[in-house]
Amino acid sequence: MAKLFPMSLAAFGAFLEAAGTIIEKKILRKHNVDSKSYTVLEFIAILAAAIPVFLILSVFFPQIFAWKITPEAFQLKNLLIFLAIIVSALFANLLTFYALKWEKVTELEPIRLLQPLFVILFAFILYSAERNTPMNILAAALIASLALIFSHIKKHHLQFNKYALAAIFGSILFALDLALSNFLLPFYSPLSLYFTRSLVVLIICFTFIKVNFKAQKRQTWLYLAVVGFIWVIYRAILYYSYTVKGVIFTTLLFMLTPVFIYIMSYLYLHEKPNWRNILASIVILACILYATFANGA
Repeated sequence: MAKLFPMSLAAFGAFLEAAGTIIEKKILRKHNVDSKSYTVLEFIAILAAAIPVFLILSVFFPQIFAWKITPEAFQLKNLLIFLAIIVSALFANLLTFYALKWEKVTELEPIRLLQPLFVILFAFILYSAERNTPMNILAAALIASLALIFSHIKKHHLQFNKYALAAIFGSILFALDLALSNFLLPFYSPLSLYFTRSLVVLIICFTFIKVNFKAQKRQTWLYLAVVGFIWVIYRAILYYSYTVKGVIFTTLLFMLTPVFIYIMSYLYLHEKPNWRNILASIVILACILYATFANGA
């Protein structure tokens, strides 16, 4: 049973990631919230949710989720890494919400499937413990990229609209955010790192983005509250898995997310994936699985 627990926990995390994405799309599509304002609103919801989640988890799992920021976190090297995480997270969220606002989830999912592959690539570049045979990873990345290109070819012309391009760069930046976070987890607890990251991102967004809070409906705030709790619990599970299982194996376990996203987008958003999306997603997912297993995860 103990061997099954990490997989079941990861499956729950993947389900949360899919549910969070679908709810975000619902808010952006039906609640008339622009993508920049939504970025501010979501980080407010995340910080509000982090407090009760932290209190609950710190009581039941104090050795894992208690508040922790060690003095080493304030060394120049680690502060620079934290700054890189903030910049990556900021632009990743802005680009992803922009794409999610105007493009179908089923159209974006093949692109979002590249994120785990980029996490693996960054992990091999940044961590000697995660590094094995780079050529295998590069070959898998090339095949996955060709599959992505194939899914966007229509009538013999390559078509990447601005939303797809935003999603691509957003996926790369999210992957960098995740990979760099592993550097700091020895100096933070999972929730401490996510809370401080989210707080700094919110301060920056709040400084430059004007939001009409009175214009937001009560139902919007309710959905945001749910999303906030989802992302806090999801990141807590993800970061904890990084510390226990490593970046590569964790990335493999969380590859269940696309399956949940396609099911939920069909059930709740009535979006049917076309055969190119499905085929590209299968090929990309196969490449990611190969890259992970080929390196001993």
